[in-house]
Amino acid sequence: MQLLELSIATTSAGIDRTAERLTALGYDSLILDDEADFRSFLENNRQYWDYVDEDLEKAMTGMSRIRLYLEDGPDAPARIEDLRRALESLRLEDPSLGSLALTFSAQQDEDWENSYKKYYQPIPVGRHLLVVPKWLSPELEPGQLPVILDPGLTFGTGAHASTRMCMEALEESVTPGCSVVDLGCGSGILSITALRLGAGHVLGVDIDEKAEDVSRENASFNGFGSDRFTAMTGNVLASPAPIRARRPEGFDLVLANIVADVIIPLAPLVRELGKPGGRFICSGILVSRLREVEAALEAAHLTIVSRRRSDDEWCSLTCMI
Repeated sequence: MQLLELSIATTSAGIDRTAERLTALGYDSLILDDEADFRSFLENNRQYWDYVDEDLEKAMTGMSRIRLYLEDGPDAPARIEDLRRALESLRLEDPSLGSLALTFSAQQDEDWENSYKKYYQPIPVGRHLLVVPKWLSPELEPGQLPVILDPGLTFGTGAHASTRMCMEALEESVTPGCSVVDLGCGSGILSITALRLGAGHVLGVDIDEKAEDVSRENASFNGFGSDRFTAMTGNVLASPAPIRARRPEGFDLVLANIVADVIIPLAPLVRELGKPGGRFICSGILVSRLREVEAALEAAHLTIVSRRRSDDEWCSLTCMI
């Protein structure tokens, strides 16, 4: 089925009112693209990012538009003309809504739920690991360990350098039967890696409640049930006590594949969560923030024992607790 994507130019101040009027006219499933909302989102979630894609920033600059879709059938021209007339009436009624200019283009209707799958292939990581999308069954090399994921669900696909470096560090740090806490577990990729490498039990923690279900589901794809993997929603910086209560004696390994602005305040808590002599693996650190993170770890009396750097700007650190 062919679709038409209709785009309506408006203003940041008027985008919500325009959307309300379109809904009243019977149009639903509206997509609102607005630079002001984009900037507000970034500012309110600054602790979770260290850079923003430049192409995305450019695309959002000055943008205030509403998109909707119509089937490209025999009645499409008449419906578009009716919408144009309604928009012209709105513009005359309230000039603050902007030009309300309507443009459209043909879009091929795809199976959006599954079309992303073609972009994911198995990713070899480190010496023995292979990240595998759950719908594929590749031949494994002798000794290769699969980490099976549904990579379309949440953060953590194995494609990002920060995740790969953590997985490589886990190959060096996991000991048989060890306990692990994965802070900011996302898809559960690091938790599953630790279990594949022989960890006894992993606790996955994330501030996003969706990650709790997703990581648990991904663990089940790999054959790990509640006896080996537990997930919970929580914010370690705001409330570390519930995490500490899960293993009062401390975890052998503490993982944090997040960003510098979370790792720095997290550093003083690591000794409360980890066992003496255990290890803390952190990643998601830009080269420009590395010295700042290292200073925070050293101030928290954590000894940096190894460093990794990707071909681009990302770093990972392993510390002795």
